[in-house]
Amino acid sequence: MTTGTFLLLVVAGLAAGLSGSVAGLASLFSYPALLAIGLPATTANVTNTVALLANSVGSVAGSRPELAGLGHHVKRLLPLSLLGGAAGAGLLLITPAGGFERIVPFLVAGASVLLLLQPRIRTAAAETAGRTSPLVLAGMVGVAVYGGYFGAAAGVLQLALLLVALPVSLLQANGLKNVLSGAANAVAAVGFALFGPVAWSAALPLALGLLVGGRLGPVLARRLPTGVLRVGIALAGIGLAVKLGLDAF
Repeated sequence: MTTGTFLLLVVAGLAAGLSGSVAGLASLFSYPALLAIGLPATTANVTNTVALLANSVGSVAGSRPELAGLGHHVKRLLPLSLLGGAAGAGLLLITPAGGFERIVPFLVAGASVLLLLQPRIRTAAAETAGRTSPLVLAGMVGVAVYGGYFGAAAGVLQLALLLVALPVSLLQANGLKNVLSGAANAVAAVGFALFGPVAWSAALPLALGLLVGGRLGPVLARRLPTGVLRVGIALAGIGLAVKLGLDAF
């Protein structure tokens, strides 16, 4: 790996870590960077998932103030995230060769649209806060499955469901989202590390950037208006989806 490639992945990881904490869309920076250095789509995805472990560590550490007093919620919801993450990873590993390349443009496009709609999702969620219906819990498992399979915008969906299910503030829900999404990602990463085609030389520099970005993201989320950033990331994601679709089809 050249120095330029190493630095590219570190910078992409930093941007992914920041956007993941602020907007829930880390993979729209880290995944394209892995494609840009020549990795096949499935290899890029599993490598991205393994590297995102560092982002989870950083973002959870940065969210400690918001997580104070929420341990009982973590204990109740964590098994759902672990189960879903394992299922998503298994689903990816059995996807036929070439199938993921054709699925991912739609995943990226859907994630980008969800990011554009994030304020409306939050508003709708706030109106029904505190309702822990079986449908909401099933939704959390579904989000975790998606997180284990690909993950872009899983944080947006997780955040909305937490605001529906629990009487917590937005910042508290964001902290819980970091823990639960991180758990789904972690169990998927273990499966990929054991059975998937991880490009470890690319995972390391990406993880370095993700660790720093994930640690700084919650701090910035407390201080910065995120509307412009959210729209910019979403539009970039739609453009990426179009490019990936043209390449795949």
